[in-house]
Amino acid sequence: MGRIRHFRDLDVYQLAMRAAMDIYMMSKTFPAEERYSLTDQIRRSSRSVCANIAEAWRKRRYPKAFVSKLSDAEAEAAETQVWIEFTYKCGYLREDQAKALDESYENIQGKIVNMIKQPEKWTIN
Repeated sequence: MGRIRHFRDLDVYQLAMRAAMDIYMMSKTFPAEERYSLTDQIRRSSRSVCANIAEAWRKRRYPKAFVSKLSDAEAEAAETQVWIEFTYKCGYLREDQAKALDESYENIQGKIVNMIKQPEKWTIN
């Protein structure tokens, strides 16, 4: 692990940002009637993963707050997986697209869980 000075240096943040941007681009093709429901929900939850990771990083002076924000990020990632499943089942994403996105969020969740399990590696003493 190299020196991390900013939340943008975190691998998990970079993966979450890339996945959120992929969702944004793919969701541009969703039907107009989904604009204020499914499209909005999947965009919000995917963006929230990134935001919660950033907030956790800035709260790393307080291990419990750090873990709490990471837990929020993990929950938002799981919510995003639910929306991904809906988009596939509604026919808005191909199976390969949905699978790739779901696997991205599994990877993101794994990295978040590892950070939660060992907050002392990340927090400021």
